[in-house]
Amino acid sequence: MTAINTISTEPHGRRPTRTFTPAKIMIYGVLAVAALYYVLPLYVMIVTSLKGMPEIRLGNIFSPPVEITFQPWSTAWTSACTGLYCEGLKVGFWNSVQILIPSVIISILIASVNGYALANWRFKGSEIFFSVLLFGAFIPYQVMLYPLVIITRELRIFGTLTGIIVIHTIFGMPILTLLFRNYFASLPTELFKAARVDGAGFWRIFFQIMVPLSAPIFIVAVIIQVTGIWNDFLLGVIFAGSKNIPMTVQLNNIVNSTQGVKEYNVNMAATILTGAVPLLVYFFSGKYFVRGIAAGAVKG
Repeated sequence: MTAINTISTEPHGRRPTRTFTPAKIMIYGVLAVAALYYVLPLYVMIVTSLKGMPEIRLGNIFSPPVEITFQPWSTAWTSACTGLYCEGLKVGFWNSVQILIPSVIISILIASVNGYALANWRFKGSEIFFSVLLFGAFIPYQVMLYPLVIITRELRIFGTLTGIIVIHTIFGMPILTLLFRNYFASLPTELFKAARVDGAGFWRIFFQIMVPLSAPIFIVAVIIQVTGIWNDFLLGVIFAGSKNIPMTVQLNNIVNSTQGVKEYNVNMAATILTGAVPLLVYFFSGKYFVRGIAAGAVKG
């Protein structure tokens, strides 16, 4: 007797899902509204910065420029006035660069060593030290401004380039130490133990083993410090002094200048120029920031 195999014509596998479900429509709707919320002001800033003042006075802020001009950008960079001085943003830009580079380098170097020591070289009182740093990471720095003004004055660095660099280094230390400590704690302990057996010391293990394995968290630290220091206004206006004011303070002085005609196109161009550095940092290194966080920056 031969068996006759019947072939089922019914579809197999999972039922295909609908392309547009209520949940997807809601998610994409919220994302679209959020994107519009952030993109629309940027669009207004860009188109306004490319218009002349006669066209701006017509009042249609959303219309594209009829005649594109880059004169507001040149004015914002070279000759925008802040009171009696008409030197543009370029002065504040180079001041911000001088503040940014040493502050980022020094704070990351010290925090990386602190995190490495807290993760692998436990000493007496290390947990208390780490708790104090963790507590310091979440204290609003506004409450510490007056004591820091007194300290920097007594050290004779108040209102100097050195003073603002020290301040940024201090305020970046707690959160960066936390990030580095958690990242180093997530690395295999066998590497550290094997290096100790081979006779490697504190600095050799740090530079030859830990640092080469820690590129993701160093990128995260650089992004955090660059954007935080560049966007800072309060610390710059208090501690930098009149000769070292950063770009954000210079922008505030340009926009809030009460002399002459209010040049909205110049103000918009100045705002975009000031925000260009952190915007470019996030644009080109945002994916590395996510990878660094996912690689262990919040583990431990």
